[in-house]
Amino acid sequence: MIATQRHTSLKGGEFLIKEIEAHQVFVPEEFTEEQQMIAQSCRDFVTTEVRPRLDEIDTAKSPALMSSLMDKAGELGLLGTAVPEEYGGFGMSFNTSMLVAEATGTGHSFSVALSAHTGIGTLPILYYGNEDQKMKYLPKMASGEWKAAYCLTEPDSGSDANAAKTKAVLSADGKNYVINGQKMWITNGGFADIFIVFAKIEENGSTDKNLTAFIVEKTFGGITMNEPEHKMGIKGSDTRQVFFNDCHVPVENMLSARGNGFKIAVNILNVGRIKLGAAVLGGAKGSCHQAINYANERKQFGVSIANFGAIKHKLAEMAIKIYASESASYRAGQNIDDLIYSLKDSGMNDADAKLKALEQFAIECAIIKVHASEVLDYVVDEGVQVYGGMGFSADAPMDRAYRDARINRIFEGTNEINRMLIVDMMLKRAMKGELDLMGPAMAIAKEIMAIPDFGGSDEDGVFVAEKKVIKNLKKAALMVAGAAVQKFMMKLSDEQEILMNVADMVIEIYAAESALLRTEKLIGVRGEVACELQKDMTICYLHEAVEKINSAGKNAIMAFAEGDELRVMQMGLKRFTKIEPMNLKNARRRVAEAMIEENKYIF
Repeated sequence: MIATQRHTSLKGGEFLIKEIEAHQVFVPEEFTEEQQMIAQSCRDFVTTEVRPRLDEIDTAKSPALMSSLMDKAGELGLLGTAVPEEYGGFGMSFNTSMLVAEATGTGHSFSVALSAHTGIGTLPILYYGNEDQKMKYLPKMASGEWKAAYCLTEPDSGSDANAAKTKAVLSADGKNYVINGQKMWITNGGFADIFIVFAKIEENGSTDKNLTAFIVEKTFGGITMNEPEHKMGIKGSDTRQVFFNDCHVPVENMLSARGNGFKIAVNILNVGRIKLGAAVLGGAKGSCHQAINYANERKQFGVSIANFGAIKHKLAEMAIKIYASESASYRAGQNIDDLIYSLKDSGMNDADAKLKALEQFAIECAIIKVHASEVLDYVVDEGVQVYGGMGFSADAPMDRAYRDARINRIFEGTNEINRMLIVDMMLKRAMKGELDLMGPAMAIAKEIMAIPDFGGSDEDGVFVAEKKVIKNLKKAALMVAGAAVQKFMMKLSDEQEILMNVADMVIEIYAAESALLRTEKLIGVRGEVACELQKDMTICYLHEAVEKINSAGKNAIMAFAEGDELRVMQMGLKRFTKIEPMNLKNARRRVAEAMIEENKYIF
């Protein structure tokens, strides 16, 4: 039996300055039989109800088809997984809801509609609603009787959400807020019954600095919308501009406190980011599976193209990246769960505990969003290549996969914004004394001036050398980040290129360490022989991470250092990004051949 030691003392972002042990992380192989059955029921629903109708969904002229599929999902309980039982849901753990997101991730436009309803549509009420609001709305949202949309983005406010211009003015009788404004890119807009709307309250000629959130029912009136947007991908997702024209919203439908909307938006996006990471993993596994199938079926020069080394390389790289991203996703998901349980044990209510836990691990949420969405892009791109000419055909599955994947690097905050947030959140926590980054960074600055330790390790066990590599990669990131902070101080936020370089280093460290810890834990239970393929994938990913971290580090250093400082930092980076060479070609081939033999993604 695999077991995870609950580790509630770990803070978000602390992985960069601490050595994490395998027993502290959750691995996907630990999901219980019950959790796996829930996931399988989700896969079955997508397989029987959604995938046979993908073309119909994408070309539907009205939202009726998607709405009917959401109704069926509601009947099966798929819309209430994260809603507590007292409000008509199942009250599943956070990591179980992540598993559900992955299991429905092959549903293309349907999975987008589902995620928008269960995530950003439902969770603001669950986390921020008062008891009356929860009792009124959540049961009907959990059952699918009422479907939800989230109205934040406007034509002039995308990444800068707090620049929204939608206004809410209190009526003369004080009973309603009258909302006027325009929202765009609203998923589920055409069939939503409930809209979570963000607006700035205007009073006595002045407008609030921060947004306020409102629960708006379609029946309130004053709501109109354009026809569905014509999009590159996720064509079946009902995405519209929504207009509020003197929409009267009862004052009791304000969500949380006045001016708290921006905080709601930020915290709900944390959930959306990590859940998106899980969902795109499902899509990546599905595309990898299809690529393997096609490679086995397609014959050239008298043999299946799966026999060719170039194809094996592609299939293995898909699996390696998926494995690392999956390891990171459920590791972070369990960290969130553990903190939720700990906070509730100490007396905090369920909604506040979830919010606090998600806020604590917001750095990891952003990491997962970026890494997983870019893994999916890699997988579908290489999937097109495996299919060759057929990959470019609209009659083959890679066409839809390729187009639908692209939005995920924009959803829930662009990957560029998320990269900058990763570093920004770490530095802010350091300045508040919540995360000791500068102490280790200063120690590393001294270390690179000292004589390097060329001695080997006397430790025994699995991944001893690889763990030293991870430790050194963390030093590389801290060295670059620490030097950049010293150089630019408060103006570092203007150096977006450097911030993104540092973020890339941090992202690769988290993914590589997650894969390593997962494999180490599996070896501890199953033995090394049974985990040879996982070991191959882990080491391959670590080598790739070293190369990426070295490249990102070089780009960052050359952007601000010169002379002796540049030479010393380059020397330190070279020292901290060393790894023993290995025949990665053979490791990849072993991974690919195992999947080719099973004719599916097997991890």
